[in-house]
Amino acid sequence: MSIKQSDYETVLADYSDRSRIVSLLGQHRQYLEMIPSMRRPTDSVISIPLPLAKVRNLRTVSGDNLSQVCLDEITPIPCDFAILMCDPEWKIKMGVEILVFIHRPDEDFSDLLRRWRQSQIYLNKDYEWIMPTTEEHMFSDVAEEIRPLFIIFPQTPERIRKGLSGASLPYIEYTPESPINENNLQSLVNN
Repeated sequence: MSIKQSDYETVLADYSDRSRIVSLLGQHRQYLEMIPSMRRPTDSVISIPLPLAKVRNLRTVSGDNLSQVCLDEITPIPCDFAILMCDPEWKIKMGVEILVFIHRPDEDFSDLLRRWRQSQIYLNKDYEWIMPTTEEHMFSDVAEEIRPLFIIFPQTPERIRKGLSGASLPYIEYTPESPINENNLQSLVNN
């Protein structure tokens, strides 16, 4: 059974909710621990679906060829979500950024890996995120570190799971669930 466009769209819509982003990070403990405030986790993350960034001195990747693009180009970053950490009191961006890649219909391992590699190339330059309207006031340039997280489905081919494991890239299998509540979050932290 292959992945359908509706599967992809469901995950994209589901993780557009901040509480679901916290739940997603809760499935990978190392990433959960990066949230600045566990007392206010949903105020400590910003999720940007299908993100755009203003990248300086941008070069684009087409197959194996690099081509020059003009300076300060606004470009789509080929991930499905950029998750930014922020201080819930001061409303400033901080620390690590996590790029989430959802396994797309008809996408094989090399395509999925290429999206991560292309994102690394784009964000290796000076860049600034195009922030959601509610977060436009926040300073949003270069992160201390950028990490990937891949979302796969039960029907994702085994070769993709093997490839992600072999490349030491973190992934989780998507499971629909209700938004995380404070009790569930505390149990994730305490385990």
